[in-house]
Amino acid sequence: MRLCIHRGTREIGGTCVEIESQGKRIVLDVGLPFDVADPDAMLLHPVPGFDKPDPSLLGVVISHPHQDHYGLACRLPKETTFLVGEAAQSILKAADLFTPVGLKFQNVIHLVDRQAIHLDPFTITPYLVDHSAYDSYAVLVEADGKRLFYSGDFRAHGRKAALVERLIAEMPKDVNMLLMEGTALGRTSTDRGFPTEDDLVPHFVELFEQTKGLALVWASGQNIDRLVTLYKACRRAKRQLILDIYTTHVLRATGNENIPQANWRDIRIFLPQSQRYRIIRDQAFELVNPLKPYRIYPEDIAAEADRSVMLFRPSMMRDLDAIKGLSIGRMIVSVWEGYLKDERNQALLEWLDRRSVPLNHCHTSGHAAKQNLVALRKACRDAVVVPIHSEASDQYEEHFGNAHPLEDGQWLGICQ
Repeated sequence: MRLCIHRGTREIGGTCVEIESQGKRIVLDVGLPFDVADPDAMLLHPVPGFDKPDPSLLGVVISHPHQDHYGLACRLPKETTFLVGEAAQSILKAADLFTPVGLKFQNVIHLVDRQAIHLDPFTITPYLVDHSAYDSYAVLVEADGKRLFYSGDFRAHGRKAALVERLIAEMPKDVNMLLMEGTALGRTSTDRGFPTEDDLVPHFVELFEQTKGLALVWASGQNIDRLVTLYKACRRAKRQLILDIYTTHVLRATGNENIPQANWRDIRIFLPQSQRYRIIRDQAFELVNPLKPYRIYPEDIAAEADRSVMLFRPSMMRDLDAIKGLSIGRMIVSVWEGYLKDERNQALLEWLDRRSVPLNHCHTSGHAAKQNLVALRKACRDAVVVPIHSEASDQYEEHFGNAHPLEDGQWLGICQ
């Protein structure tokens, strides 16, 4: 068994790993790099089966529903077999109407925690992990008597931290190679760890209680853990949570009735113009009609601003500008701070400045702190560690030992 990281050896995002054994191959993730906005603008990796069907490509694993791991899947032949979690597939299908990715899975094998999948000569065993994306997996790949463990993206301070604790305690034996993410490695906060989702709740509550007018929270509609955090904080602060139709559709797609849904107490549903356009264009009225009892309209948002929190994204600025008499009291950024430095979000900062809206940051990482990376490495003590999804590949030897950094496109045999 051997592998080639086509992209991701020295950057975060755009992950694509090809694994070969006995003339057969699988691929772990096929992500869109952060510096590429359009999948059609990027050349496909030189993987047989990516540009046209090839019987030696047995399957493509999508470890979780983040675009830097699935974003090029829409470019692969329709005959491609994908291995993806059932809830992850549903989330991507739900999101496609509102943020079109053109991803239509036709041949699917669902990843299920610790249930092995046999694609001869490979045995692929997924392990459900804690991450900011719902239904995320690490993967054990076995062939030729060798074992490779791919961490995927993970953390151990979210609402599913117990999954990672169990994984580390029950790590498969005799792993030869650990392909491990290091997104947060090298960042100043990673050495001391990150706040948990429950740590964020009182911080949000404090900010909500200090806010006169509507509180905006910029967070991903697919960050289910964060939506649970916001709902808890709203209940504690005695505010209602306003979600958009897209987020509501994603929450429903998880199939999990234990996370916030449209019919929960103190949840209201708003339909931004951009989403209204897509629903009318695609005649997708079945998404909206069941939500009528929970809808909130612009005039109501203005009247109820003092007791409301709205999930926000920059495209909604024009919707809020159109609401007469609306008082916006605060913007809380609950995504990675680096997005504020993106020139594409300069208009948002200017908008806040024009309206004299104060800005706060309340967030925790979707990735593992150094201590969690060390713990995973110790669980695979005898394995060679190969860096991926990190800008700090050169630090792996110092922190984890027995590291073998690669360059994009370089093949390496698993021979330990």
